Amino acid sequence: MPEDYLDTLTFSHELYDQTPRAMAFQASTKTVAEDWQVKLRAKLIELLGGFPSEKCDLHPRVVETTEFPTYTRETILFQSRPNMTVFGYLLLPKKFETPGPAILCLHGHGRGVDDIVGIQEDGTMRTEYGGYQNDFALQCVNHGYATLAIEQFGFGHRRDEAARKQGNGNSSCQPSAGAAFLLGQTMVGWRVYDAMRSLDYLDTRSEIDMNRIGVMGISGGGTTTFFSAAIDERFKVAVTSGYFNTFHDSILSISHCIDNYIPGVLKYAEMYDIAGLIAPRALFVESGTQDTIFPINATRFAFDCAKEIFQVFDAADKLGLEIFEAAHSFYGVGAFQFLDQIL
Repeated sequence: MPEDYLDTLTFSHELYDQTPRAMAFQASTKTVAEDWQVKLRAKLIELLGGFPSEKCDLHPRVVETTEFPTYTRETILFQSRPNMTVFGYLLLPKKFETPGPAILCLHGHGRGVDDIVGIQEDGTMRTEYGGYQNDFALQCVNHGYATLAIEQFGFGHRRDEAARKQGNGNSSCQPSAGAAFLLGQTMVGWRVYDAMRSLDYLDTRSEIDMNRIGVMGISGGGTTTFFSAAIDERFKVAVTSGYFNTFHDSILSISHCIDNYIPGVLKYAEMYDIAGLIAPRALFVESGTQDTIFPINATRFAFDCAKEIFQVFDAADKLGLEIFEAAHSFYGVGAFQFLDQIL
């Protein structure tokens, strides 16, 4: 009797092993590595579905200003595409030397951007950091950074009507990501473009030093953070929490929301190769030992591979890692020390 092949994951792993990564990092000199970056970045943009050939006007608006003891929160809107509005909050420390550094904050799955700026479901403010994301945008402003926290496509204020009717914790992430695939695009690409337009918005603000911009996110926000920094060199530093891993051990092997998927990416590169697009700019990775969707051993392996790439760029000191004892959550200890050094 021939052996039965009934395990779909075994099948996927075998295909992974048989699929060469055509643009995997192989350079031994900085000059060759820089040429590799140009080619892989162009391929990655193509795989994401591409970006609009022309930027629309931002039409930025501040629709509400709220004063807190140590910072001001502006509720803002701007256009990232002609038919798509970005909702967000700009948090400005009251003791802020202008122009100063800013962090773009990208939330993960959940209620959306309100859940990283301390706003509870009833509209009141939390009195201490909470949830798996630990209000990391508030942590940024409390560390003295101007902070732009935007609603990711498909969550909170940017959902379809069906998700709105189901309550605050429901998103339209999954159907929207599927729609992107049907159109030959990706949710990762849509969200990265919002991040890029967020930089354009920050550039309109006289308070911000555009040479000192970072991006930070956890989980699905870590995804957007990672690919935004890989593509847009205006980001000087990226902090990815609960995301950086290998495609093989996480996205390919464990059930994830389809907003994580980029068709064809494994024909060209693994996640640690893409991390090389950030070098010699800075990247900090944090991950919990009990994270069940981004296995810690794969995070360590991917980090070691990325470090070899950063070393070719003479930038090993621009790559940081913190492992902490917890599940899938934002930690933010070494991350802020790293940000202070870079920005």
